[in-house]
Amino acid sequence: MMKKLHIYLACRWAIWISLLGPLFALGAHGQTNAYSETYRTWPTNSYWTMLERSPDSYDTPYKITLFNPQNGEDSQRAWSQTKSVFVYGLGVVAFLAVLPESATGWDTESDVLSKWAENVKAGPVWDHDNFAYNYVGHTYFGGVYYQVARKSGYRQWDSFIYTFLMSTFYWEYGVEALAEIPSVQDLAVTPLLGWVYGEWAYQKELKLREQNGEALGSKTLGNISLFLLDPIDSIGRGVNRVAGRQWVKAGHGYFSYTAAPVEDNTDHTVYLNLKVPIGGSYGPEIHEPVQIDYRNDPVNTGIVGISLGGGQTNPDKEWGVDDSSYKKITLGLYFSPRISSRLSYAWGDADVLATGLPVRYENYSLDTQCYFNIKRKLRPFVSAGFGEQMWDKDNDMKDFLLNAGLGIHYQIHNKWALQADWINYFSTAKDTHDQLMSASIVYRFGRGEHRDW
Repeated sequence: MMKKLHIYLACRWAIWISLLGPLFALGAHGQTNAYSETYRTWPTNSYWTMLERSPDSYDTPYKITLFNPQNGEDSQRAWSQTKSVFVYGLGVVAFLAVLPESATGWDTESDVLSKWAENVKAGPVWDHDNFAYNYVGHTYFGGVYYQVARKSGYRQWDSFIYTFLMSTFYWEYGVEALAEIPSVQDLAVTPLLGWVYGEWAYQKELKLREQNGEALGSKTLGNISLFLLDPIDSIGRGVNRVAGRQWVKAGHGYFSYTAAPVEDNTDHTVYLNLKVPIGGSYGPEIHEPVQIDYRNDPVNTGIVGISLGGGQTNPDKEWGVDDSSYKKITLGLYFSPRISSRLSYAWGDADVLATGLPVRYENYSLDTQCYFNIKRKLRPFVSAGFGEQMWDKDNDMKDFLLNAGLGIHYQIHNKWALQADWINYFSTAKDTHDQLMSASIVYRFGRGEHRDW
């Protein structure tokens, strides 16, 4: 299974670079005068739109406008790039389909749709693929999806929702399900860490554009950096240049800005200095600098948090193993000082009572926390959720568990906190009761905790 995924991802990179790389190069260096007369790059609207925002735009912070643009977001650009992503994915699948089974590991004798249905029905499971693929590769491609929406004018929350939809239904339960069972951690890592990386890449691209596309004083390094930061957009521009027409709505407008805070520290006036034309797929180009008032988006990467820690597990006697220590990691969304939702994973080695031999213990769950005393740094909370417990990395040795417990959260800084909890796990099938006690340090990305609503 791992071999198939590794080869699959390697082939995807190889195809993109070898077949579509030349298109990027053409996009970077331009074409002849005759070509320029038939095709012209039209950048789309940027994150800061030229339309007036409603005063109540962010009264409901988690309102989703992805399917109902209300502030000038370029839905046509987002849809155009989404279709191009589907085309690239189908191209990769078609390429792999003609390779010998020895090269891909795919079972060519079984029906593709039946294999896909079998994998979808069996998942999601906690996989044990290579760290680089699970946490680096999926984070990167999550950021690639994120850029499609972000550079089409959508705010961070809508761009995250887009990333979640693409990574879940297009990739995890779509293309990748042809090769393997959907993965629990991939479903969380791709959109969440993809959001964090994607926003970083978006901001880095802004800076590169302000530097005339140069990195370390080199235009070549700048072009390579821009391609890696957003390959979908770069490929789209390359396709358009080769075709001599706009098959894919690609491109972006960039500018610099300065912010002047107001007295209540919640709003600020933003002065924009446009350095390049900005226009949408449905609007005219704008050449003159403008000034607009803009309220800070309360939903940003600061709501994404990760924690690391460890503790002690007291398993039910039914399992026949001794108490043991474990390590724990969580990744989730801290929606407000009141509510958070996290994917938790604990692992360690326990001794079998009958033989004294070690056995690998794993516990993963999706939990929701409700915090109290939220105006203070020390906040007690209750937690509840569901998940599975596994022994020796064997999916045939796992059990469904419900959980509930108590904890305490201490906010050290807007980006750092300490947390301790005592969680009880219940298996309704085997009537077991396990207890896990842990302590962790929590890190929030972006600017961390804030109270803009």
